Amino acid sequence: MTTFDEYERELWAGRASAYDRGFARLTAYTAPLLCEAAGAGPGTRLLDVGTGPGVVAREAVRRGAGVSAVDAEPGMAETAARNVPGLDVRVAVLPELPFGDGAFDAVTGNFVINHVGDPDAALRELRRVLRPGGRLALTCWEMPGSGALAIVRDAIEEAGVAWPDDIPVSPFMEYGERAAFLELVRGAGFGDAGVDAVTWRHVVDPEDWWETGALSRVGSNGVILSRQDPATVARVKTAYDAIMTRYAVDGGNVSLPAHALLAHGTR
Repeated sequence: MTTFDEYERELWAGRASAYDRGFARLTAYTAPLLCEAAGAGPGTRLLDVGTGPGVVAREAVRRGAGVSAVDAEPGMAETAARNVPGLDVRVAVLPELPFGDGAFDAVTGNFVINHVGDPDAALRELRRVLRPGGRLALTCWEMPGSGALAIVRDAIEEAGVAWPDDIPVSPFMEYGERAAFLELVRGAGFGDAGVDAVTWRHVVDPEDWWETGALSRVGSNGVILSRQDPATVARVKTAYDAIMTRYAVDGGNVSLPAHALLAHGTR
């Protein structure tokens, strides 16, 4: 049986470009919020974990921080290096980081804690690399997913496609609400902890969202869709188009609601 972490490595292999073109534009909204919560500024030694295409790292650099970054997927690390010239970016898989104790003033992670098999172990490793008084800032999706996160999944269900037995559910499902996320952060040893709800609208062309998300095999929904025959994909697309009419705005775009949580604390 494939473990969740093994599945994640397979899931994201080769997906950096597709993610950068599509989903990263949704998750970019929280980059300034993370940097603010982490206190990123001139002279801050900041580590961005699960950096993806480097959106948060770029924002932290813009604010004057000295930034290091890691990602478990080599293609993501390469993309971040291109997007953020001079970035110290390395390949590393949580909960193991190639840095010494207390190496950083701040740690950020944008929608990465929900992609690890042992969230508690990951948080304890993030605490290890923070100096005393250093600040943590992490985002995750509210669970169960809704709005932008759920549209393709809802279309798949409406088309009668079942969730495959070999695709594991994220262990973070139980933590994707404020009280549980807060308890997890506190349990890992962080003080002055809090969790804030974050909501925004993502305006996008629905055909672009279909191409860069569903058809590009980004996330588990994309994996499920990639296994279907053309007729089934067409049924899913019909359901998807109907769902998207609920979010239509001027210019042929849709305005998708996004619901996330931002946790913060100090070592």
